[in-house]
Amino acid sequence: MRHLAILLALPLWVQAAAYSGPLFDTHLHYNEEAYTAAFPLADVLARMQRSGVRAIIANSRPNDGTKSLTNARDASRAIGLTVVPFVRLYRNRADYTNWFRDESIYTMVESELAAGTAAGPYRGLGEFHLYDSRNANGPVARKLMQLAQARNLAVLAHVDDDAIDLLMAHAPQARLIWAHTGIGGAPVERVRALFKRHPRLMGELSYRPGLTAADGQLSSEWRALITEMPDRFLIGSDTWINERWSDYENIMQAARVWLGGLPPEMARKIAWENAAGLFGLTGKPD
Repeated sequence: MRHLAILLALPLWVQAAAYSGPLFDTHLHYNEEAYTAAFPLADVLARMQRSGVRAIIANSRPNDGTKSLTNARDASRAIGLTVVPFVRLYRNRADYTNWFRDESIYTMVESELAAGTAAGPYRGLGEFHLYDSRNANGPVARKLMQLAQARNLAVLAHVDDDAIDLLMAHAPQARLIWAHTGIGGAPVERVRALFKRHPRLMGELSYRPGLTAADGQLSSEWRALITEMPDRFLIGSDTWINERWSDYENIMQAARVWLGGLPPEMARKIAWENAAGLFGLTGKPD
């Protein structure tokens, strides 16, 4: 609670400087509509470089977008960027609503994992969506969670709070990253309870309702939760549509603003170290 006491002691007129350290974007898509026309590879890499992004979780529809990012090894090295590839479950938009019971999805995932990428093996599965939490019990959802646990793959899941319990029941030791830390704005107390129940659950904070106040700083309830559990949170951009790529630098700067309101060592954990630790990235980039 030492960090919380420090934060509460700050006078209200103090304007914290934005966080200036490295960022690990744990929710990045390079989807077909981006890479085929509007945002060529050189452009998206330049946006990451200008934003101070030093590592990304790449997951794309289809997986060709992720492969193009991993194939650009020389360009990535030139800007100090590490690409952590995930297998996405979607070949097309139709797969969003049926993947959890479609055995061909499981077969596709196995094939992708066997092939790997130019950057080496895949490190996770997802992002996937469940629009009805009961579908977390679908046969393919269950098998994929168990596969992730067996192979030590992280999972990026866009689900509600009830689905978290269902998914973790299939694979209690899986490393589950909760996209947006709850669609629809699960109450902070519910988030806190789930984090206490599932010690390997991490929360990614893009699009999270109620995260910040009008000044761009953390709301009081989110400041309290993040201060209580600074090892459990990650930042991301969620470039799911081209408009998010257009606004990429502003999205990442908005994260820097609220990170700057935290103690520096805590900000760096959320911006970089928590995700780097998940994937064994060594060293401390400037």
